[in-house]
Amino acid sequence: MLGFKAIIFDVDGTLADTERDGHRPAFNAAFAEAGLDWVWDAERYGELLRVTGGKERIATYIAEEGIGLDPSLDAAEMIAGLHRAKTRHYVSMLEGGAIPLRPGVLRLLREARDAGIRLAIATTTTPENVSVLLDNAGEPGLRDWFEVIAAGDVVPAKKPAPDIFLLALSELGLDAADCVAVEDSDNGVRSALGAGLRALLVTVNDYTAGQDLSDAPLVVDHLGEPDRPARALIGDLGNSRMVDLESLDRMHRAAFGRG
Repeated sequence: MLGFKAIIFDVDGTLADTERDGHRPAFNAAFAEAGLDWVWDAERYGELLRVTGGKERIATYIAEEGIGLDPSLDAAEMIAGLHRAKTRHYVSMLEGGAIPLRPGVLRLLREARDAGIRLAIATTTTPENVSVLLDNAGEPGLRDWFEVIAAGDVVPAKKPAPDIFLLALSELGLDAADCVAVEDSDNGVRSALGAGLRALLVTVNDYTAGQDLSDAPLVVDHLGEPDRPARALIGDLGNSRMVDLESLDRMHRAAFGRG
């Protein structure tokens, strides 16, 4: 019998490579549409990812670049407008099927669902972005597999604050010791651990592979498929060639002293 009852997933960079393949080009499209000459290349966007939240990222860029805005403009409303445009471009990309789920994600979700493990999401991206990603992932009804979707500006502070994970736990009605969290970044690690989610798996991507993730008990390159084994970067997958429910259970028992 598995020792955990639910898995709480981050979205961007965890379920899909949305940062590299979606959000960055969508930001650039929004800037161009507004007549701005701002262009975020892959390197600059990687630097900005230390800031969670799209509106916050734009504000940080303006401050760091010393960009002078028209004093007659409401800066907050301008940023919000750019972010709305960016979301529109991003949603269009998702609806076109441009961003697939990462290796092993759908496999693990199916395994969890078949085993009666509850599924939840804790993310700083907007609810609309989550819904469109799941609705265009190639699995009919995938969004409905998630009992809880805690997303966007529904909490006072974004990651690395623990608020969004605490909200997901509250809506699940579970303690942190009953759950496994899946993240992709150092901000996500700090957020999950701050919520008491010590059973924490990290799946790195191009933007987060160089971050300090040493506080996570298990870090892998991806979740793995039968023909594409996962590789443990921190921790041990044991005899598993993929992240499956058994490997998550071993991690969970070790994290909470139940081994």
